[in-house]
Amino acid sequence: MTTRDKPGILAGYRVLDCSIAMAGPFAAQRLGDLGADVVKVEPVTGEWQRHAAAGGAGGNRINVSFLSLNRNKRSLAVDLKDPAGKAVLRRLVEGADVFLQNYRPGVAERLGVDYASLSAVNPSLVYVSISGYGEDGPYAQRPGQDLLLQAMSGAMLSAGRAGEAPRAAGQYLVDAVTASTAFEGALAALLHRERTGEGQLVTVNMLDAVTTLQMQELSVHTVGGLPQTRSGQPHAHVYIRSPYGAFPTADGHIVLAFPPLKRLGEILGEDSFLSMDDEVHGWTHRDEVFARTASRLLARTSREWLDAFEAAGIWAGPVYGYADLLDDPQIRHNGTFVTYDHPTEGRVTVPGFPYRFSATPPRIDRGAPLAGEHTREILAEAGLDDREVAELLAAGTVVETS
Repeated sequence: MTTRDKPGILAGYRVLDCSIAMAGPFAAQRLGDLGADVVKVEPVTGEWQRHAAAGGAGGNRINVSFLSLNRNKRSLAVDLKDPAGKAVLRRLVEGADVFLQNYRPGVAERLGVDYASLSAVNPSLVYVSISGYGEDGPYAQRPGQDLLLQAMSGAMLSAGRAGEAPRAAGQYLVDAVTASTAFEGALAALLHRERTGEGQLVTVNMLDAVTTLQMQELSVHTVGGLPQTRSGQPHAHVYIRSPYGAFPTADGHIVLAFPPLKRLGEILGEDSFLSMDDEVHGWTHRDEVFARTASRLLARTSREWLDAFEAAGIWAGPVYGYADLLDDPQIRHNGTFVTYDHPTEGRVTVPGFPYRFSATPPRIDRGAPLAGEHTREILAEAGLDDREVAELLAAGTVVETS
């Protein structure tokens, strides 16, 4: 048996994914990539993300947003407001290892799927609850939306020019780091359970996730006492000396990361840099250094500058668009993107896995499911007989799709 044929490292674990949007589904998908049996428990009308395509990117039967966050899952479509639907979920919880939800605080309790209720059914359950700002507190009921959290986190004022509008990340940064945090929390709690037999509640919130992501920057402020000061040029980070950021060239843009000023001056032909001290003038003349660097870089192409900087040992790199990223030789070498065939969406190419395991590699066994595609088989596995399943289907408590 090759490593490719071996079950994933989490094979044998079952995850009930009751989450919506990005952070929760992304965390559950990573568990599925590692071999866990992830059952996506969604409303009979389908999860919200099925109906909200990012960028308007649709599909045949599954939009791209949902497709990207829900591979390696089976779908059970069930009405949890129906008492019979709640009973179905409790049957599933009896044999589950992880339960993951990102309802607003209070909703899980109203539905009867909070930790206290479900741990009474299965004391060994690892219950992961994701919220925007915390399970309680003054902001608990605020919407946990990515841009709102980016703005609140302080991160948007760590780059750019003084006086200009704060600048958001070009991706759903807070959702992504929250997903990673929830994924790590689930794994740690499973390890604890392996050692002790005890399940537990794991709570993750988006505000804390993006705040702790800035461990170094915030420590510079809280311990070092340095204010978060933007200046006149578009520096990429307020706590790093000049030059640091993206610069236009004759045919595009490159980034420079705090090069030695004397060496940079020699390459650029900028004599004023030759007598500068990196850690003195890189701060006291930050805008001047940035502006002069920017002016000089316009003279040559990105490739010419990158070749010159590489030869001199200066940290520089290209500014890619997505098409450039896909064509990058290191990306191709790493196998960063994976391609698989989906039964309704055809040939799909998407980012793959952020981890490597020599013995139990992650893999894609199925693409994102249709809503309720696996309802019948999941209920059978939970012990419901054909008559019970037929009654639930007839009542509309659950649905199946083919």
